[in-house]
Formats: sequence, structure tokens, C-alpha cells
Amino acid sequence: MGKSWKTAGKMEKASQKGLMFTKLAREISVAAKAGGPDPDANSRLRLAIDAAKKVSCPNDTIERAIKKGAGLLDDGKIIEEITYEGYGPHGVGVIVECQTDNKHRTAPDIRHAFKSHEGSMGESGSVAWMFDRVGLIEGTKEGSFDPEEEAIEAGANEVYPDEDGTYEFYTNAEDLDAVRDALTSRGWKCSKVELSYKAKNITELNDDQRKEVEEFLNFLDDMDDTHRVHATV
Repeated sequence: MGKSWKTAGKMEKASQKGLMFTKLAREISVAAKAGGPDPDANSRLRLAIDAAKKVSCPNDTIERAIKKGAGLLDDGKIIEEITYEGYGPHGVGVIVECQTDNKHRTAPDIRHAFKSHEGSMGESGSVAWMFDRVGLIEGTKEGSFDPEEEAIEAGANEVYPDEDGTYEFYTNAEDLDAVRDALTSRGWKCSKVELSYKAKNITELNDDQRKEVEEFLNFLDDMDDTHRVHATV
């Protein structure tokens, strides 16, 4: 019995790793399609490759994803970026960014996820008004520094520390590349540079409600086609 349990645990971990590699490969393909297959000239692709290598994603998977995105590998599947919106438990506004090769599968799956967690998927724009479209940069820097001064000098609007020593910088969407370049010139190593969504107002929740919402958001995040999940929490 114990052996079977351990085997199941290993299979689950392998499945989780496989899903993670699939999601990373999709981002690489989308990045290569959007900005070309040369990571030196395509910052989004370079970051996607770095993220994949950080978790030991096989080189063959990375190279195949680049070729697919660049149109050099025709397997009959086209990856699309699609955004869904809705209300989760307790009125929390949620935006789900997906990367999928079959939107006819993804839309019903996302709708069911909302419905099964006491929420409802809405039309385009139904909750987007609850968010600002922003640029998000995550990075680290050696030595001593004043994070707020760094943000001001680089042209970022806000900066927040993370638990692992990483800092999150928020910018105007149109200033994303300029702020990244400014931070890099000031010695920052940027691990994430992307357009994102930032909640304008946070939905107030008690501890039990927050637990339900977090379970829902984690459920969404673990779905095959989900790329990013944003919520008013």
C-alpha cells in the first residue's frame, strides 16, 4: 500500500512537471511568433527561455517551441492567446490569460471552473474595468540601495518587495521597455518583463472567504491552458 502511494506521488509530480514544461513551451512559441526566433533581439523570448532553463526544461523542448513559433515547424497546431473574464467566489474580479491550441476546448473548461466554484464567467470587459493595464518587471540587485529611489530614477510608478529578495516594479504599459532598460543600466537583473493587470481596488474578504478564493485561483492556475491569473485580491 505504501509503495503504491509513493508511486502515485511520483506520477503526480511527473504530471505537474510535464504541465509546467508545456506551459513554458507555449510561452516560448508565442514569444518567438511575436518577436522572432532570435533571443538576443527578442527580450520576451529570452526571458521565456531563461525561465524554462531554470527549471531544467529539456533543450529539445525549447528548440522545438522556438521553431514552432517561428513557423519552421508545422504540426497543424496554432497557439492563440485568449483572455477570459468573470467573477469568482464572493464577487472577486478575475482575469484569466490563456495560451491554447484549441479555444473550443478552453472556453468551456474555464466557464466550468468559474461555475463549479460559485462564480460566473462574463463577457469581454465585464471585469476589465476593475484593473489597470500595466507593465510588470521583477528583478534583483546586489548591494545596498533604496528601492523607491531606484523606481523613481528608472521611471517606474511603484515598487514592492517580495519575500525572496525580488522586487516588483509597476510601470505604465507603454513605458515597460524603457523602464526595463533603465533598471538594467542601474545594475538590476530582470527575471520577468511583461504586460500585466493590477487591481484598482481590492475585494475585502474574511479568512474563510479568502481560503475559498485562493482555492479557486489555484484551480485556475493549474489548468492546462492557463498562462496567468489576475484577481482583485
